[in-house]
Amino acid sequence: MKTRTLLLVLAGGAGGRLELLTDHRAKPAVPYAGHYRLVDVPLSNALHAGLEHVWVLEQHNPASLADHLANGRPWDLDRTVGGLLVLHPHRGAGKEGWHSGTADALWRQSALIRDLAADVLVVASADAVYRLDYDALVEEHRGSGAAVTMVTTRVDPGDAGRYGVVQVEDGRVVDYAYKPDEPASDLVANEVFAFDAARVLDLLDESAEQAGVGGLDDLGDAVLPRLVGDGLAREHRLGGYWRDLGTVEAYWQAHMDLVRDDPPFTPDEPSWPLVTRAGRNGPSRILRGSTVEAALLSPGSHVAGEVRRSVLSPRVVVESGAVVVDSVLLHDTVVRCGATVRRSVVDGAEIGAGVTVGGDGDITLVGIGQRVTGDVRAGGRVPDAG
Repeated sequence: MKTRTLLLVLAGGAGGRLELLTDHRAKPAVPYAGHYRLVDVPLSNALHAGLEHVWVLEQHNPASLADHLANGRPWDLDRTVGGLLVLHPHRGAGKEGWHSGTADALWRQSALIRDLAADVLVVASADAVYRLDYDALVEEHRGSGAAVTMVTTRVDPGDAGRYGVVQVEDGRVVDYAYKPDEPASDLVANEVFAFDAARVLDLLDESAEQAGVGGLDDLGDAVLPRLVGDGLAREHRLGGYWRDLGTVEAYWQAHMDLVRDDPPFTPDEPSWPLVTRAGRNGPSRILRGSTVEAALLSPGSHVAGEVRRSVLSPRVVVESGAVVVDSVLLHDTVVRCGATVRRSVVDGAEIGAGVTVGGDGDITLVGIGQRVTGDVRAGGRVPDAG
């Protein structure tokens, strides 16, 4: 009998490390690679894996995400039975209220999850870029007899402390440390988990009772260490590209990966493309006399100046004489004539004529709706939070 699988996409985090990019939108609704959104990654993986039940759990700035998700049609989730279900914090039950972490979010929705009677619960965040066959993950998990299978990947050793760091022996996870000060390795759990649904829901209820009024927090605080300690955790090693886009620097770097001569990830890979909600923008336009080199241009973009090693979202305008280098320009950004934008992320702002934004050094960030009339130093923020 076919395994009944539920994918639960945790899309409720505030995304504060992305700073201005999440002031007015949910983190999973942040654009990626031009006209995609971060939530498109787990939804596209679910589409290609043939999953029939996909739930997205919202919380912060939900309107920006709900508008993108609509009825789930781009990902074949507009079904009569199953398909896309968008969940929110709620009132009126014993588990009402805001989510205070990933474990708390699952616990508060546990009655609905039990009603579905899923065999396997796949839990995924919506802030990383990767390709993964969730169905193959589920079948591997079922065959192992584990209570949880953690998808693992190696990261830069200096970044390992941002994640759950694991140690593995013959496929078994024998140690798990959540965001340790001194990581024991560079192998981390990348926030995709396949759980035996009944066992993890029982454990969540038990953990919530033990936590008392303090409530639950993240899966890495108690639930995952408990399963590892009981010998019930295994790993699934992800061998391909994986990048967390949780900081401004990482977000910028993920886009620079796309415009390399040999990009490690391409969103339009024929065998496993990212899928998104289609817009109504016309073709991009590159005018005579312009220069475009190693760039991604989205529908509706208009280039009359110079664009090098950069990614342009829909309806971006780069006027004649303007220069954009090593930058990410999000929807509706306008770079006026004679302006220069370098090593920056510009979110729907207008860069005035002759202005210089960014330079060598840290990434510069300009927030949505800003009109920049003076130079902005490398690493600067507009508006500046002080």
